[in-house]
Amino acid sequence: MTAALSAHELIARHRSTLDQALEAIRTRAYWSPHPEHPKAYGEHGSLDAAAGKAAFDALLGNRLDLGQPGTDDWVGGETSPYGVDLGVTYPHADLDVLLPAMKAGQRAWRDAGAEQRAVVCLEILKRISDRTHEFAHAVMHTSGQAFMMAFQAGGPHAQDRGLEAVAYAYVEQVRTPDNAEWTKPQGKRDPLAMTKQFTPVPRGIGLVIGCNTFPTWNGYPGLFASLATGNAVLVKPHPRAVLPLALTVQVAREVLAETGFDPNLVALAAERPGEGIAKTLATRPEIRIIDYTGSTEFGDWLEANARQAQVYTEKAGVNTVVVHSTADYKGMLSNLAFSLSLYSGQMCTTPQNLLVPRAGISTDQGPKSYDEVVADLAKSVDGLLGDDARANALLGAIVTPDVKARLEAAAGLGEVALASREITNPDFPGAVVRTPVIVKLDGAKPDAEAAYMSECFGPVSFAVAVDSASDAVQLLRRTVREKGAMTVGAYTTDPEVEQDVQEACLEEAAQLSLNLTGGVYVNQTAAFSDFHGSGGNPAASAALCDGAFVANRFRVVEVRREA
Repeated sequence: MTAALSAHELIARHRSTLDQALEAIRTRAYWSPHPEHPKAYGEHGSLDAAAGKAAFDALLGNRLDLGQPGTDDWVGGETSPYGVDLGVTYPHADLDVLLPAMKAGQRAWRDAGAEQRAVVCLEILKRISDRTHEFAHAVMHTSGQAFMMAFQAGGPHAQDRGLEAVAYAYVEQVRTPDNAEWTKPQGKRDPLAMTKQFTPVPRGIGLVIGCNTFPTWNGYPGLFASLATGNAVLVKPHPRAVLPLALTVQVAREVLAETGFDPNLVALAAERPGEGIAKTLATRPEIRIIDYTGSTEFGDWLEANARQAQVYTEKAGVNTVVVHSTADYKGMLSNLAFSLSLYSGQMCTTPQNLLVPRAGISTDQGPKSYDEVVADLAKSVDGLLGDDARANALLGAIVTPDVKARLEAAAGLGEVALASREITNPDFPGAVVRTPVIVKLDGAKPDAEAAYMSECFGPVSFAVAVDSASDAVQLLRRTVREKGAMTVGAYTTDPEVEQDVQEACLEEAAQLSLNLTGGVYVNQTAAFSDFHGSGGNPAASAALCDGAFVANRFRVVEVRREA
């Protein structure tokens, strides 16, 4: 295969970006090469807003041919949460043909070495970045995110997470030198001398099982971590969110071919309606790595049954915020209201349980009772979402009927402090848009426990009355240990309470945000600096991103010779 782009050209083009990413993960300082603002695109080969929308529109109703081997059918069926039938069809694969074809290119990919693999991955990410406007529409119309969130989370933030994984993969692979000279003195005899060669070798084929809500943000870390460590990658998207990952596979295959590698190193596994191929794929012997985001039930099944593979899961948790006291009551309410509302709470990091002492809290505006805190939070959410245009821009659309059903059922679990209301989206009349519901629960009552100790994915939050700060910390600790948590928040002006919350999170391995009152929210994390999940509690078996996320995707094989 003739390369249109040489390794030298790619290194010259992307090495400085890789070096900046390596420095960012070392310092944990803010850095991103991917602009967040839509107006930043339209130069240097990237698509502007109009061109990106036109490119997306051109996909609708058409076949996305990836040129994969083993295609035996064409499948589709995606309907946007905004009420648009996408009509795109994708190749359906005969796995007995596709998987051997994917393995065929691994030797050359392995032998390319860590640096060349890294810069090829960066070229893939650069071309995805150039099409961010197109990808944003694809994410919006498969996940139900509002456009700006789809643009940022599905575009630059996802690309950052992919690049972060490449950087960590590179660090772990170059930790061991390629070659070493070894000499052991033997006294009066000649020394023993050896030359040693060390090669990172891939485990095999990585399987990325995509999710409906964040197909690129959750898909890119595993995809690029496996690819950068020498593995072929098979992408199995969620059947309701195929398009963003199919476009990703398309770009990856183009870049691999242009750089002289086998494009079958990255392939798509789309499925027929109701086919459910994830279990079949996950237990095939060729699959040696699995990255999964989704329900706890299927994540647990993968961990128990995909014994031949290294499995990385992000499942479900019950995210908790301890509300003890604050020096900025208005800022606290505003911050929480935004966190509860963003993307209709359809994020694995959205707070669910707000633990508030039944005797109330101290604030800069004086003491506030439990009822006042909950009522004021409800007013803050109402104020944030009072304008329908602003509400649509924050809430997006309800992604599945299951989320809508949970939202409607939540009102029967306790006293409703904030009722959900229906909002019409004038641009997309078929969208299901709902504001959050806040339900008051008494943490001391056993019948309330079934609600607040279960994940209620969607725009549902429980204001749980607890006896004291100590009880709140105890319940927090128990929740994380038994149910897991992707995020924990706390508001307190008491150093002792802060220390207790921090200690609970350290012991239970939960990521903690303290006293957020400004423009940083508990359910948002920044690549290169923040860890998403910890891998240390039941919500996830991995963290995005750390060394453990990449290091076991390859092994180092040694060849030694007498000098």
